[in-house]
Amino acid sequence: MALMLKNARVVDPQVGIDEVCDVLIRDGRVVEVGHNLEMPKGVERDLTGKILVPGLVDIHVHLRDPGQEQKEDIASGTRAAAHGGFTTVACMPNTSPTIDNAQVVEYVKSRASEVGKCRVEVVGACTQGLKGETLSEMGDMVSHGACAFTDDGRGVQDSGMMRRVMDYAKQFDRVVMSHCQDEGLVGAGQVNEGAASTRLGLLGWPAEGEEIQIARDIAVCRLTGCPLHIQHLSTARGLGMVREAKAEGLPVTCEVTPHHLFLSDDDITAEYNTSFKVNPPLRTRDDCCALIQGVADGTVDAIVTDHAPHTKFEKDREFERAPFGMIGLETSLGLIVTNLVKTGIIDWNRLVDLMAVKPREIIRSERVAFEPGSLADFTVIDPCVEWTVDENDFESKASNSAFIGKALVGRACDVYVGGYATMEDGVIVE
Repeated sequence: MALMLKNARVVDPQVGIDEVCDVLIRDGRVVEVGHNLEMPKGVERDLTGKILVPGLVDIHVHLRDPGQEQKEDIASGTRAAAHGGFTTVACMPNTSPTIDNAQVVEYVKSRASEVGKCRVEVVGACTQGLKGETLSEMGDMVSHGACAFTDDGRGVQDSGMMRRVMDYAKQFDRVVMSHCQDEGLVGAGQVNEGAASTRLGLLGWPAEGEEIQIARDIAVCRLTGCPLHIQHLSTARGLGMVREAKAEGLPVTCEVTPHHLFLSDDDITAEYNTSFKVNPPLRTRDDCCALIQGVADGTVDAIVTDHAPHTKFEKDREFERAPFGMIGLETSLGLIVTNLVKTGIIDWNRLVDLMAVKPREIIRSERVAFEPGSLADFTVIDPCVEWTVDENDFESKASNSAFIGKALVGRACDVYVGGYATMEDGVIVE
């Protein structure tokens, strides 16, 4: 099928383009990028006033499938992803059963090919059952398409095991994604330790519980040479450690979430809204400011959502009993545009780098760019549309978002995967 996307502002720092032009696509690949292009026959879309970028990628998503489909499944999760402007997501392995062998990798890939509205990359577990005791079947999972490894949700507690994980992952040129949580320090912590935990009367979760493992894993990265990716980084000191590791030349990258950028522990009020309960917890305003600076100066490599859907009955409990996590696929782009692009903190090229280019590099995914031969995975953004986050508008099964009611500017309106629309004019294509 031939597709012509006309008159959009095309933004792609990989090829140095930021101008209004046309893009001709045929059989799922880019044929030509230029001005006043013509197409004998096919589908033509006039995108005047819109911004066209390489398809957005979220490398930290919980699809809950297999085993927890009451929260989310691959069908609903990828619909939410497409609705948020994403063409690819990387799903975490803390499912039931755990994604720690090739059979479960194949299940996720097969199911995604049947019902998915975007591409699904599979992240395998570092250890069997996320127990931190025995290596998972890493080589077998790589041969079946695993793009990275993590014990997300817990983190590898033993340093010797983390070394073995990284020694093995290096052999397959796969990044190890680290959920940095020292369980001995964190314990049963609920919110950031400090003024917030005292004010709310909840057990504190010290920043050091994250930072100690960041320091440890950077040291193991130095020892093994294995690429290391710090997940959902939330503290200023942790960011400083990553900055120093990069300056040293170590293969270390990191990600941040919109909720750690734009929410702090001050936002948790006496209402005890459990949508604000996340792992790691919301930190201080100073930490938020430091992370935003890290996004602006290039220290932060990727924006992710840590999309963590839960049922209403799970979240509608006492704060201490409710599970950690909030959803984010359908609000991420709007939050970044509203708070960072429209305010001049970053430009559109930096947004593309954070949400499309670097994430693909981290998980070793195929490059997507506005150049002949490239895969035609693209996101179209309306930069001026004003909208309010409404749970009735979610494609996700879940509604545990702390941003409900937030007024935003900028939203994805069209999504193309392999040259075919999965969303047009804000509506998922069936």
